[in-house]
Amino acid sequence: MAKRRKEDAQETRERILDAAINVFHEHGIARPSLTEVAELAGVTRGAVYGHFRNKADLVNALAERVQLPGEKLCEAGAEELRRDPLGVLRTRWLWLFQEVSCNKQTQLILEIIFHRCELVTESGEIYQRLMQGRAEGVEKMRLLVSAAMGKGQLPADLDIDVVVPMMHGALIGMLEDWLLEPRGDLGQLGERYIDSLIDMVRFSPTLRRQGAVVSVH
Repeated sequence: MAKRRKEDAQETRERILDAAINVFHEHGIARPSLTEVAELAGVTRGAVYGHFRNKADLVNALAERVQLPGEKLCEAGAEELRRDPLGVLRTRWLWLFQEVSCNKQTQLILEIIFHRCELVTESGEIYQRLMQGRAEGVEKMRLLVSAAMGKGQLPADLDIDVVVPMMHGALIGMLEDWLLEPRGDLGQLGERYIDSLIDMVRFSPTLRRQGAVVSVH
């Protein structure tokens, strides 16, 4: 009996989260009430409060269903990083693009986070997580680019202080732009985006350190 009650409670919680995705995606986070979420989920307002302290708690639980770009980039193991740092950078971003393209729930939640998450109290923890994830992602990308330079996968004279923010900003921007107006298969487009960006980093003389002698073949 206790196991059944636990299963029912978990099912109700997931139903509330599913409803919250639709409500927040359509109306943003600031305006809707938990009553609207409860009505769509087919539960009482009290049931919502039985699982979540407030709207902020619900929003944060919703965001926990997805990985943010920087968090995915930080997953690679030490051996993989040592063997093929540029490959790690490429495959982590490619995974994210493919996941967004194929997983509708991930797509909707990221749309909420990037485009419907107003800077209000309820979104405070998400904003902090975004900022922390960005910092960790940029640092991990810096380590990957530096390791790729050391292995000869990228030019040794790259200006890493220019290259890393440019690559991170370009890939995040591509993701946000596609979420704003989905067009084509993001998995396929993402592969072209990433490979084109890597080619630019490899061959653009303007991305080398000032004073470096550049040979373009």
